[in-house]
Amino acid sequence: MPHFSTHLLNWYHKNKRTLPWRGHRNPYAVWVSEIMLQQTRVETVIPYFKKWMKLFPNVRALAKASEREVLNAWEGLGYYSRARNFHKAAKIVVDEYGGKLPRDVDELWKLPGIGRYTAGALASIIFGIDEPALDGNLKRVYARLFDVKRPVNSTEGEKLLWKIAYENLPKGRAADFNQALMDLGATVCVPKNPRCEVCPLARDCKAKARGVQHLRPVKVAKKIVPHYVHAAAVIVERIANSLYVLLAQRPSKGLLAGMWEFPSARVEGDAAGEVESALRAAYRLKVRMKRGLYPLAVVEHTYSHFKVTVYAFRCDVSSKAMGENLKWIRLKDLGKYPMGKVDRAIARKVKSDSHF
Repeated sequence: MPHFSTHLLNWYHKNKRTLPWRGHRNPYAVWVSEIMLQQTRVETVIPYFKKWMKLFPNVRALAKASEREVLNAWEGLGYYSRARNFHKAAKIVVDEYGGKLPRDVDELWKLPGIGRYTAGALASIIFGIDEPALDGNLKRVYARLFDVKRPVNSTEGEKLLWKIAYENLPKGRAADFNQALMDLGATVCVPKNPRCEVCPLARDCKAKARGVQHLRPVKVAKKIVPHYVHAAAVIVERIANSLYVLLAQRPSKGLLAGMWEFPSARVEGDAAGEVESALRAAYRLKVRMKRGLYPLAVVEHTYSHFKVTVYAFRCDVSSKAMGENLKWIRLKDLGKYPMGKVDRAIARKVKSDSHF
């Protein structure tokens, strides 16, 4: 084994985190956790994992579920392509592999939503295969341990880190080793102010020896994040003694694919002044904004590549002609339609508003 592995594994057996998917006899549970943990903190994932396992306790249950049920269960975790790909992969595993995850790393990698890191994590944790894993935590640990000066988010930097990961993987111990590195990165070798004084690898860390641990990992500077303004229409009507609200379903591909939202469109200037023309162009939807009661909500949100501010206005429909992706739903059923964080915030305002 690499000389630092013994120190790391000894530390792990004494300090490993207690997580609901660890030691689970169901490989599917580990798969659920690894998909949820992509770009999401453990603390956020735990309640979603528990809820998911009750709703979809095995891969066959997930494969049988509708996309709306899957997206509803995922709502709030973000990066919804993970849920859609997981759903697709579950169907493939049921149809082509008899409901069992393939043991071959290349076969795992072919499944939707499983990249190089996830394939390595699943292969090592579930099947005990000698495969490294390399997520954000592990990149940071390796960058400090080996004082990697190349940006970890560059092609060259990532190639070097994978080489380091393969060369330092202790044979027969991949599962514990990969999880030990994950725990070390999450609790000790943290992004800011690493806790070097309690790190089991402090004596082996080249960056610490050179006093540059706070400067690692190196990253390519991110581009300036653009900011967009959207105008949304909240249209509530009484139909047959029940309140209905008009929702739009997003396209099947792209950001928040298949999710539901209040009809909205990007505007260049004043949101209140452009909401009617913007929605007419986007949805063939003619609306009149209700005067004196606006905006119902102003919601800001930051996505991975841009920021958005959405102004939601109470509106009335002035024409029955409208796009095919629009649907009237009962106001009391809003919770059954999966939404992104912005529209869920608007939905909460709608349900609590006394003017409807």
